[in-house]
Amino acid sequence: MFSLTVSDHIMIAHSFKGAEFGPAQRLHGTTFVVEAEFRAPNLDDHQLLVDVGQAKTELRRALDTLDYRNLDDLPALSAVNTTMEHMALHLHTLLATACREGSLGEGGRAATGLKIILRESPTAWAAYDAELT
Repeated sequence: MFSLTVSDHIMIAHSFKGAEFGPAQRLHGTTFVVEAEFRAPNLDDHQLLVDVGQAKTELRRALDTLDYRNLDDLPALSAVNTTMEHMALHLHTLLATACREGSLGEGGRAATGLKIILRESPTAWAAYDAELT
């Protein structure tokens, strides 16, 4: 299995609902380093999985919907706790759609898997990994 990973970062504000979150129930900010790993069993005729430039562009496009925003104010996210785990799923959904719709070219359409990792710090991160259908 081949893989290609691109990364970028975002700065967001958010709060959590529920006593289990303690002081994180209050509005706070965080920086996430985001990695997107595309996977496929084969390379194209140019020995590419996906074009790295297209992968960076699409990752940035997905991140721009969140960067420098209060996630509590975004209709698509206001009803959920925007934990690292949930945000990994959210970004996976956006990039999986980009793959299926051809925004990453034929390599994106041929990709069979995608893993999103959100790193909150050097000692804490979460991921969502699923096949692309």
